[in-house]
Amino acid sequence: MAPESKALTTRVASGSPYQLDQSQTLKASSALLKHISSESNRKAAVSSTTNLLNTSSDILDVEPVWLSLTTKKHIVDRHRLKPGKIPLPHSLNQSPTTTICLISCDPQRQVKDTIAHPSFPTALSSRITKVIGLSKIKARYKSFESRRQLLIDHDVFLADARVITMLPKILGKIFYQSPKKPIPVSLEPYKQTNASGKRVTPKAADENTKTLAPPLQMAKEIEKTVNCALVHLSPSNNTSVRVGYSSFTAQQIADNVEAVVAGLAGKYIPQGWRNIRAIHVKGPNTMALPIWLADELWVDEADVLEKEEELAKQSKIMANQVNRKRKERPLDREADGDAGVVTNRAKGEEATDGEKKKRRRVEETDLSTEIRERREKLREQKKMEKANMHGLEKAT
Repeated sequence: MAPESKALTTRVASGSPYQLDQSQTLKASSALLKHISSESNRKAAVSSTTNLLNTSSDILDVEPVWLSLTTKKHIVDRHRLKPGKIPLPHSLNQSPTTTICLISCDPQRQVKDTIAHPSFPTALSSRITKVIGLSKIKARYKSFESRRQLLIDHDVFLADARVITMLPKILGKIFYQSPKKPIPVSLEPYKQTNASGKRVTPKAADENTKTLAPPLQMAKEIEKTVNCALVHLSPSNNTSVRVGYSSFTAQQIADNVEAVVAGLAGKYIPQGWRNIRAIHVKGPNTMALPIWLADELWVDEADVLEKEEELAKQSKIMANQVNRKRKERPLDREADGDAGVVTNRAKGEEATDGEKKKRRRVEETDLSTEIRERREKLREQKKMEKANMHGLEKAT
């Protein structure tokens, strides 16, 4: 009996198809968290040694949940060291024990005084365990070991947006190959309207100082940055964003997924939903669970070629490849169209126009036949793979 056909994802009942189905997202999040929990328990049961310093909740906290988004075309054309930020309804750094290192512009004393101000929230200032200026980093953290120790001592690194572009050369690969890349935060005061009606940033009274936001505004910007998901774009058709941990509930994961997808489609992905091919959620060592799949594999209708145009294009490409290979041979082999006999022509002798036309007709006929056979073979392979996939889904 043939296996029943079952869709991998569901479509929304009404409205645009370019949106997530909340029930599908929640279902995938629940299944993923359940699998991560069962795998952790299984590994703990079969393990011969037990770490007495770790509890079950600690083990779950180190398992991140990722959103994997695949596009039809490349998202960007170059690497970007400065990450993007998307606000999350459920913060990834909500633990009160999370330590923050703030990298500021010189002089650092201004930032320290602002954080120590009575109006600055105490809950946030207690988490900022270190404030260091750019010049102090250059002087104190020259060696690889010192920078590695700095990376280990703190959970989150924030940097003034005015110095964020200088940090890759100073901090090196130990920071920028880790998940703790410095996150830009705006420490400048908000722009104000001057007498001419233009919005300008207030200037510092002294040339040796920088303009800084007041305590409440700085605390608001730091809190907003800490509660964001980071988007690291690279020249590829896939990007992954951390949306939670295995200690989160399925509803929290689903809420964060919806917020990240909306932010990516609206700000970072060219052509938005039309350029999205698939969206999955996964753990570090799990299979990716689909929550949205596109019906078409193209962005614009102009990208779709008719069957005859596609066949002619493929024939031309393959003919060029054959001709290039024949030019590299010491002997030129040509087909006699009347007798069907293949003869060898010595190098240096040129074929007549009639012989070239006959050879071209034979090559085009053979290539067209080969392309049709390959297309039929691919169709059969796709049908078999689809049937096997449905069979596996039914079995699970």
